[in-house]
Amino acid sequence: MLLALAAGLALRSYFVLEAPAMTNDTILYGDLAKNLIEHHVYGFTVPGAAPRPTLIRLPGYPLFLAVCFVVFGVGKYQAVLWVQLLIDLLTCSMMTGLARRLFGASAGLAAFWLAMLCPFTANYVGAALTETLSLFCIAAAFYGMERWRSAGCGFGRWLWAVAAALACAVLLRPEQGLLAAAVIPAMLWLAWRAGGLRGTLPVLAAAVCIVLPLVPWAIRNERVFHVFQPLAPRYANDPGEAVPLGFQRWYRTWAIEFASTENVYWNYDGSDINIADLPNRAFDTQDEYERTAALLAEYDKNDNPTPALDRGFAALAAERIARDPLRYYVALPAARLADMLLRPRTELMTTSLEWWKKTEDRSQRVFGAVYAGINLCYLVLGCAGLAMWWRGGTDRVLLAAMLGYVAVRCALLLTIDNSEPRYTLEFFPLLWVWGAVAFVRHPLFFRARRESASSPPAQ
Repeated sequence: MLLALAAGLALRSYFVLEAPAMTNDTILYGDLAKNLIEHHVYGFTVPGAAPRPTLIRLPGYPLFLAVCFVVFGVGKYQAVLWVQLLIDLLTCSMMTGLARRLFGASAGLAAFWLAMLCPFTANYVGAALTETLSLFCIAAAFYGMERWRSAGCGFGRWLWAVAAALACAVLLRPEQGLLAAAVIPAMLWLAWRAGGLRGTLPVLAAAVCIVLPLVPWAIRNERVFHVFQPLAPRYANDPGEAVPLGFQRWYRTWAIEFASTENVYWNYDGSDINIADLPNRAFDTQDEYERTAALLAEYDKNDNPTPALDRGFAALAAERIARDPLRYYVALPAARLADMLLRPRTELMTTSLEWWKKTEDRSQRVFGAVYAGINLCYLVLGCAGLAMWWRGGTDRVLLAAMLGYVAVRCALLLTIDNSEPRYTLEFFPLLWVWGAVAFVRHPLFFRARRESASSPPAQ
């Protein structure tokens, strides 16, 4: 265990000291935190004026940054990363504890190694983003659920621990309400099975607590913007801001890989878009290519989307969808989800986004292939352990909650425009536990273990 802890600490320290990532979202969150401290306004800095209020991000992570800035100094991001390192070690420890409680010491040790050596979650420790805290909330929710079940499914500290984890998860990212949507029904089933309708009261109380932190946020948004917005808007726009729906619909008619997200999707409204960055599948005909080139050339004059441009992209999108609706509604969403699951997860590194191309440096191709292989190993090992757990026949309600979370999150990811590998990073705490199961020699081990635990001692 000490060796695994040392290896995990060294890996995360490398990302904090040698490869920290400063993204646009980091700057955005930091600006919100700074204005909270200095001006008591949840908004963005406006040169020469008071901060402009916003609602495009939930307040969870900016509040975390604000606390860190108060303690360590405004803008001291490396101190934030060290705090995140400690939080990530707690995440690893909780999933290790869950595997040990369910399947024994050997599975716990395996989960600890899988968690500590996971380079993908460790990488996000070195970025001031929501992911590390979101992973912690996921681990706390499932670990707390198991402890609550073992304690009898009533009122108690583990019930409130689960409620706090689920509430914090929602305050960090709006889609994390899916975590509560998977956990709360499973807890209701356990409580009803243990105590009937009356037994569900603790879970219902916890569900209310999950929603309560969103009430002041919704009231603030109503008072400031005169809109009902209890979470954050889908398109990350403040009230009154135009959303280029035509461009986004056109983008969904061809986009798959993360490279397109960075080179095209994120560039719209601020940076040039080179038609050479679009794959061949973005054009079905020569006429379509020429019309797309004309629209992008017009946009590149000022890097400013206009209603006329949006109508042009919307017309292209309508033609492409009518030509092949199966591609738009089924094939491309599935391909984007596969890309989010199977990419090498080097998006925070300097590695090329198109590492597989022969034009790239050989070391880039090798590194990308190795990282993709590690990612695939975690997925395969997790699926194998998941199958063993299901056949073992124990603690299936907890397993159903985990599978439910994966299922509803994948369903949501099928609907989004931009393919980003970090959107599937939340699966890794579950993969650590599932993968640890694969280290148990026989799937019936779980049933045998439960039976031996419940048998009276020999006289």
